[in-house]
Amino acid sequence: MHLLYPQICFGCGTDQVEKNRPLCNQCIHDLPFTDFFSIHENPIEKIFWGRADIQSAGALLFFTKDSLVQTLITELKYHHNKKVGILFGKLMGEAIAVEDKFKQVDMIIPIPISASKMNSRGYNQSEVIAVGMQQVWNRPIVDDVLIKKSWSNSQTKKDRKARLQQVPDLFILNYPTSIEGKHILLVDDVLTTGATLEAAVACLMAGSPASVSIAVAAYTL
Repeated sequence: MHLLYPQICFGCGTDQVEKNRPLCNQCIHDLPFTDFFSIHENPIEKIFWGRADIQSAGALLFFTKDSLVQTLITELKYHHNKKVGILFGKLMGEAIAVEDKFKQVDMIIPIPISASKMNSRGYNQSEVIAVGMQQVWNRPIVDDVLIKKSWSNSQTKKDRKARLQQVPDLFILNYPTSIEGKHILLVDDVLTTGATLEAAVACLMAGSPASVSIAVAAYTL
């Protein structure tokens, strides 16, 4: 079966890969980690200064064009490779679990996707990342509080200027009393300008949470 359907590392091509992992240990070690979760006032937090009321924020990896991280994100979002999301989530969970500023988190809320994308993709990539986090960091995942509006335009093909000029009204808050007084961690796959996460935080604030923090798998340089 291995000869017919080999499991290889997306980074270096070796077949010395642990079960259900998209990368070998060496390529995981060589990933462009940001270490932002341990840094106060890191570049991710600064993105939201004056835009969103957040407590803490961080990104696991740097995202650059034609990089291994871009390949992995593409695998996760467009090639149905959930193993990438689980790996990202585990690495994020391990990084966050040792930081005091995230210890008060009561729940993980993955950024939702539209119903049409869910139907075509079959899963929400941010929720897969959250599942990976939960495997190493015991926090409940709440996926029914934020609802993506079906008519909202995708941010993917907009340039940075277009995204920054608009704070999109992307979400509906469901069961607002369920987040009242709670410490929330918003999870997403890629951060470019922060417009989507800014809209999500604004929506959540209507439910009076104690705090909202942000964790993303990759930060676009």
